[in-house]
Amino acid sequence: MDVNKTKIFISAGEPSGDLHAAKLLSSLAQLAPDTSFRGFGGSELNDAGCQLDFELTKLAVMGFVEVLPKLREFFRVADIASDVFANDRPDAVVLVDFPGFNWHIAKRAKKYDIPVFYYLPPQLWAWGAWRLKKMRATVDHVMCHLPFEQQWYEQRGIDVDYVGHPFFDDVANRQLDTRFTRKWSAFDGVQVAVLPGSRTREVTSIWPMQLAVIREIARRHPKTRFLVACLRDRHCLWCRQQLTSLDSELNIEFFVGRTSEIIDVADCSLMKSGSVSLEMMARGTPSVVVYHVGRIFYLISRSLTDVTSMTLPNMIAGKVIMPEFLAVGSCGKTIERSIAALDRLVSDKDERDRQRHELNTLSRNFASPGASQRAARTILSHLGLSRETIPLTYRAAWSRAA
Repeated sequence: MDVNKTKIFISAGEPSGDLHAAKLLSSLAQLAPDTSFRGFGGSELNDAGCQLDFELTKLAVMGFVEVLPKLREFFRVADIASDVFANDRPDAVVLVDFPGFNWHIAKRAKKYDIPVFYYLPPQLWAWGAWRLKKMRATVDHVMCHLPFEQQWYEQRGIDVDYVGHPFFDDVANRQLDTRFTRKWSAFDGVQVAVLPGSRTREVTSIWPMQLAVIREIARRHPKTRFLVACLRDRHCLWCRQQLTSLDSELNIEFFVGRTSEIIDVADCSLMKSGSVSLEMMARGTPSVVVYHVGRIFYLISRSLTDVTSMTLPNMIAGKVIMPEFLAVGSCGKTIERSIAALDRLVSDKDERDRQRHELNTLSRNFASPGASQRAARTILSHLGLSRETIPLTYRAAWSRAA
């Protein structure tokens, strides 16, 4: 294979996938500088050097109801990919998350016998196992990001490598605002980070539960301070507006864009289930996890899923480290259980230390940075790019991260 003509097509739809795809592209470019990139994504992928045939992140949706109005546009974009595959024939197609659409890209790539790699694949082990046949037929190699996924795919006859989660690269490379952390670390009592979520629907369903927990913990432990980390200004404003005159005595502060710093200074946290639990794990912050779903969604998903946990560190550990509570419809019992679990963390330093020790152990084993480099090397290796073409500095970096 002539490395001077290596062409890779990348497809990423979600904003988070766009970011991970951009970092993967950077690693590929460093390892094989003459590679050219084109495909679908967003501003991050474009800034990293990918020629965008369509800004796919504009079509990012959640759920069947949101997909329907955009189906025609999705198929039009998939046709763009077919034209690229027919006329410019890339050496590889790399898919990043976004399975509903990326399955169509994989199918069209296989029509032209182009190797397909899936980075951050869909969680078929949780739900969607019936799509394994589709995975076998359209994807040549999976690069998974959770350790238990490798065995799961291997047992089902799918070519796979465990490369780690790029989220840990973000944590390792993120520069905290030390002035902020010094200021907010200077507190005699227990500080609780509160993370209500990143999507509006999450915030509006999770924050009322969290606020109920905060009120009771504050009543029991008046010296406790609560630091609420919001992603967006509008979320922060809405959360503030839910406070009443009876909450005037709460020791509570609201922030936007300070999630990592707040996780770092907090003694423990009350958080929404999500990928940010990996940052809790990496920073060793003891946590209580809450989530909320409607009854109909729960009944449907229960028939489709095969998981006993909704929290990634618990899944990785194979046991409950972070207590987690799911509210289905009404929230009363979940609030009571969350209060009891957070009360243990706030009142008992030994309990915080116990969970922190387990998180740190898990982090040492599974939170190594370097996922983007490992994934890039996997792709180039499968394409026949020899080890000698990889600069020594990156070879050393790979050895440390592997």
